[in-house]
Amino acid sequence: MPTTSDFERLLREAALRVTRPRLAVLAAVHEHPHADTDSLIGAVRADLGAVSHQAVYDVLRALTTAGLLRRIEPPGSVARYEARVGDNHHHAVCRSCGAIADVDCAAGSAPCLTASDDHGFTIDEAEVIYWGTCPDCSTALKS
Repeated sequence: MPTTSDFERLLREAALRVTRPRLAVLAAVHEHPHADTDSLIGAVRADLGAVSHQAVYDVLRALTTAGLLRRIEPPGSVARYEARVGDNHHHAVCRSCGAIADVDCAAGSAPCLTASDDHGFTIDEAEVIYWGTCPDCSTALKS
């Protein structure tokens, strides 16, 4: 887990002011990868005390725009945030409980997949979601 000084450095390198809400949101996303906004608001409030929903939304948007966070939204799910940025990894999502796990590219370099016809686009990212049942839910189903 990165330290507060690591988060401060990240914010400065992204030309963002270092504020307590930004530090708290970065820490919360690092501690709870793939968390939804409500969960992150709870984590930030546990750290800072009173903070508005809007303040957390604004910080999430600023950190995502700056490339410090990644917003993902699997179909049928609310937006979730992760701190793993700068690569083109994918996700496995449990159909039962909604748990999400990172999945590295199967082969090759970003964008990992070559489109059969790129229609003239310069493709720089591929998004793949693997759907299935997580180990905990699989075990529960067998019981």
